[in-house]
Amino acid sequence: MAAHSNNVQVEKVGNPAKKRNVTVSNAALQRSENKTTVDCKPSKKRKRKCNDLNQGEIDSLAFHHKIRSAILEGTKSLVDAGLSCEYLSEVNDAQEGPLPSHECNLAALCDMAKELPLVSEHGEDPVQFIESEDGCSTTHLDLFTRITENCMDFAMEVMLMGEKYIIPPRCAFLLSDFARMQPLVGYGKFFDLIVLDPPWENKSVKRSGRYSFLPSSQLKRLPVPLLASTGCVVVTWVTNRPSHLRFVRDELYPHWGVEVLAEWFWVKVTRSGEYVFPLDSPHKKPYEVLVLGRYRGKTELPMEEQRVIVSVPSALHSHKPSLSEVLSPYVGADARCLELFARSLQPGWTSWGNEVIKFQHVSYYTMEPTDEPTDTATGSLHGESSPHFSLPPPTPD
Repeated sequence: MAAHSNNVQVEKVGNPAKKRNVTVSNAALQRSENKTTVDCKPSKKRKRKCNDLNQGEIDSLAFHHKIRSAILEGTKSLVDAGLSCEYLSEVNDAQEGPLPSHECNLAALCDMAKELPLVSEHGEDPVQFIESEDGCSTTHLDLFTRITENCMDFAMEVMLMGEKYIIPPRCAFLLSDFARMQPLVGYGKFFDLIVLDPPWENKSVKRSGRYSFLPSSQLKRLPVPLLASTGCVVVTWVTNRPSHLRFVRDELYPHWGVEVLAEWFWVKVTRSGEYVFPLDSPHKKPYEVLVLGRYRGKTELPMEEQRVIVSVPSALHSHKPSLSEVLSPYVGADARCLELFARSLQPGWTSWGNEVIKFQHVSYYTMEPTDEPTDTATGSLHGESSPHFSLPPPTPD
């Protein structure tokens, strides 16, 4: 079917910055006997010294120094390659348009849907299919208690909850809360690659309120052993907080029966090849960590213990690059792939999350007709990153 191009006028609405009302306690001492008032100036906040670091910050600094040379040398090599093949440009003259402002609180809908009975409890098929003849009138789909599949070899534009979404070819998804993953377990499929992008708890998330976070201990409840095939590669995106990295390596993976194999690094650069943040910035680093492991199986192909991936990040908040091409040598071309905590869909993948179709909304895409004889269309995601490059970091002679 055709994915019709809609001229959607998008108005980006920003929340006005709220001023904090800072109340300084009155230091004037009221003497009950003579009612004499003594005025005292509020004490100034003590400036933090450079060496006044807490243990977490000390650990972060040590980890950064440990991997710095690999990041520096690997990024330079890849950026040079990107400039030479013109994926990157030393002149950054690209003009980005405003991002879509569509908001649909999918997470809140998933929370309310927890009261709905699961279809499996009544012996019904836990899987439903998007049919080509449904066109844009697919309003009957039960998104919260069943796996939804697009078995077609082309993308579909479908109407879900009164909104249009682009569903990639040969993909499946479950839109549900953390406590409602039973349909995924009952799907009857075991996956050769599982990628997780957990909503890690941190101060930035708490302040911004962009999405709800999940305590680390709750991640152990994910049914990874019930979803993984023998030898499945498990990949977890981790923030630069050392406690999260230790948790994945020392608690989470052993709990699932996953052997840690490698730590890779995703380095974010601009279109001109510069780090998005200074490499040695004390606040935000221009890289994130991926912890790779294998579930109850021997390593069939050697995997580099360290590897650097470089790409221009998406303008969409926390949107990660696809790992399909980078990981295909370790799982095979016909691997069954699953993404947990997804906010978008990938062709050929199964995805789960309480915002799993967030970035599939039609307003995020620019539609382009194809020259194919079939009635299909292609689309590109607004703010999407450019192709990424990767290589193992150089080893010392």
